[in-house]
Amino acid sequence: MAFEGLPPLIAHQLHYLLNHSPDSIKIENVWSGNKINPKILDRFTLVIPYCLETIKWHVIYNSEYPVDPPDFVFGPDDEDFMPCSAIAPDDDQISSLKKALSEWDNQDSTRLLVIVQGLRDQYLAYQRRRVGQIDDDRVKFEISTVLTRKGIEMQMASGVDKPEEVKFAVPLVMDMNINKMVAGCPWKHQQKIYLQVVYPILRKYESAPSTPRLKLVSSSDLKALFSVEDVKLPPWMDGMCLAEYLPHLEETLERQIEEAVSAIDLRRSFIEALTLFLGRPLEADPTFCRKATFLTASGQFTFTVHFFFSTQFPKQQPTLMLQSCQHLNQSSVMVKSNLFTEYPWSPRWEVGRMAERLCDFLTDETVNFKKYCNEALLQH
Repeated sequence: MAFEGLPPLIAHQLHYLLNHSPDSIKIENVWSGNKINPKILDRFTLVIPYCLETIKWHVIYNSEYPVDPPDFVFGPDDEDFMPCSAIAPDDDQISSLKKALSEWDNQDSTRLLVIVQGLRDQYLAYQRRRVGQIDDDRVKFEISTVLTRKGIEMQMASGVDKPEEVKFAVPLVMDMNINKMVAGCPWKHQQKIYLQVVYPILRKYESAPSTPRLKLVSSSDLKALFSVEDVKLPPWMDGMCLAEYLPHLEETLERQIEEAVSAIDLRRSFIEALTLFLGRPLEADPTFCRKATFLTASGQFTFTVHFFFSTQFPKQQPTLMLQSCQHLNQSSVMVKSNLFTEYPWSPRWEVGRMAERLCDFLTDETVNFKKYCNEALLQH
């Protein structure tokens, strides 16, 4: 992103932060605090992922005193968050953060990242203290059983007309490296899957704890291979705790991810089978085989066929779209058909038969599409 209006030293620190942080931090609301020259931007808001949601911190530089470190303003729900306070128990982290601030060097582009990471570590400790102070036996028990897992984040959540609840973000540990399972994988970061667990805080008059709300969340790139939205979560049985639930869930996910990787080869085989009827594809997704486009003709009528594959192939058949190479609509765009999702198909067929039956459908549908294109041309 561009950093117009930011002094060069601030821009370099911000650029380094956004490009080297292990978290996908974003920036918004850039503004100026310079009374002499308000065109100089020296303040901005960082949007920082935490517990599968985001927190927003304002970073306040003073462009009139560029050698000073920035101030930080935390969210309105975190008034008690005092990262350099002596009351915080993690003295090592506090000392490290204080050292980073005391040794601030505005010429060092890495300094902002070091401080933000230190503050985020302190924020995690702050939220753990808040959750640990809750008078709820179930929450305390759950914490005691899963805290040996690395990377767990937790957060107190409450609001006006909203009951108190505790949110856990649990990184799922599977005996596989998803990135290495996909040939030619373009992902720069390790793909991860988390289980979000939300516990309503038990009121004194409530006799039995309610079932926690569960949701799978993955890094966005993983959707090209595997959608956690398609996963049916195992049921949460009465009296169950996270330590019992997680191993079964992780085993289920491992099996489904292996199936998703195998489905890439099935999609590739199907695209190769189509070449017997449609020729070589004009373009195709070489890594995940989620889409392919073929150039074909019926007499003098030339058109392209676009194939879109879901991660559930072959259980779900490809979606098709035809596009003329000769007819423009009123917006001067090549005429397209509607999406086709219904045609002869069975996931039990061999890929050769799938391709043959689909191309039989295309042969019949080409007549209708050519007629539709000619009518669009007359209207234009």
